[in-house]
Amino acid sequence: MSPEGKTLLNVIVLGLGFMVTFTAFGTCGNIEQTVIKSFNSTEFHGSGYTSMAIIYAVFSASNLIAPSVIAVIGPQLSLFFSGLVYSGYIAVFIHPYTSSFYTLSVLLGIAAAVLWTAQGNLLTINSKDSTIGRNSGIFWALMQFSLFFGNLYIFFAWHGKSHITDKDRQTVFITLTVISLVGNFLFFLIQRPDPEPAPSDASESPLPADISDSSSVVPSQSLCSQALDAFKKSIQLAMTKEMLLLSIPFAYSGLELTFYSGVYGTCLGAMTQFGDDAKGLIGLSGILIGVGEILGGGVFGILDKCNRFGRNPVVFLGIFTHIVAFYLIFLNIASDAPVAPEEGTQMQAFIQPSVTVALICSFLLGLGDSCFNTQLISIVGFLFREDSASAFAVFKFVQSITAAVAFFYSNYLLLHWQLLIMVLTGFLGTITFFVVEWGVINSRRDSDYDSI
Repeated sequence: MSPEGKTLLNVIVLGLGFMVTFTAFGTCGNIEQTVIKSFNSTEFHGSGYTSMAIIYAVFSASNLIAPSVIAVIGPQLSLFFSGLVYSGYIAVFIHPYTSSFYTLSVLLGIAAAVLWTAQGNLLTINSKDSTIGRNSGIFWALMQFSLFFGNLYIFFAWHGKSHITDKDRQTVFITLTVISLVGNFLFFLIQRPDPEPAPSDASESPLPADISDSSSVVPSQSLCSQALDAFKKSIQLAMTKEMLLLSIPFAYSGLELTFYSGVYGTCLGAMTQFGDDAKGLIGLSGILIGVGEILGGGVFGILDKCNRFGRNPVVFLGIFTHIVAFYLIFLNIASDAPVAPEEGTQMQAFIQPSVTVALICSFLLGLGDSCFNTQLISIVGFLFREDSASAFAVFKFVQSITAAVAFFYSNYLLLHWQLLIMVLTGFLGTITFFVVEWGVINSRRDSDYDSI
């Protein structure tokens, strides 16, 4: 197999591994709060929102050490061992206890930081500047099939049910645990890419030489030195102008991740106006979010049609679709839906609640998220390809800390305040992304002039 074919296969296997793993975990996160509200046990006092807030808070802090872990054991083993923790978290719901639930939340936060940093590192080392956009789209589209398969299962399993019994819960979570374990072992199919010949010209990365040209860790270094070096690179990268500007769209991606992966499904399940199918609607909503994610990843990544115009048009489309979705959700869903009890909300929305409008919003949430994330992965991989593990750790640090804050306030804030926070952050993040992308375009233009 040619080197290009091997790296493309690695990207596909990486995407498939995440697809299977997050078929289990993404579905778990989507139904978690709804399931907890249905527990018959009086000994369990956990909250899905609180758990997710703990996960993302620990996730954010652990991103500082994740590059060190990858430097020591490598990205492939990092993916496998992190995936095992994901499986353990899902298995907690088979027989839930408050102590084990929150303990696994902490461990999952650490594992998530290592998992996603390893993913960014593997995606970058299997890509070139000319293929990073395509490969980001392939990975993203494959991973987002997880939303389709997992939520399709939930839709059929819970169709027509207004209450989730213990047997329903156990059947679902045993199945999800097995699925997640299968995904973990797929990571062993990733092959080591062939080394590229040393380039004769300077890198086209527009970063200062002291950042982008830093030498990689040599094998003769001690494990402690490798870990310390990776930590220093993360701090150094976080202080660059490009990373500081990108921190705002990173933050927005964390806020909207919280909303579409947990809060919106809970809102739909709380809408008594949708009838007895409200619980099953959570699964159908997740499917349409997945369709939007897959479509966005395919159009803007696999087909790679947007390169001639840069990344900005795709990011603009992302924020536009999200603002439309947020406005429709504001009109269609009752304000207290995120914090309503299991019996549901009795408040009225601004319009007669419509299942069709709710599902259109699900699709728009997925499409907008794919627009943002494929372009964030692409620009981080392009700007920081020499230190990709550290760069993606900073990305996930910012994203996860805002996700933690969002899951925390989701316990208390009414829907319209949550939507307003996302609109303001998204608008500012779009502007700062444009500034960084304009710098990339100008750098490419200057490089073209220098080569004449």
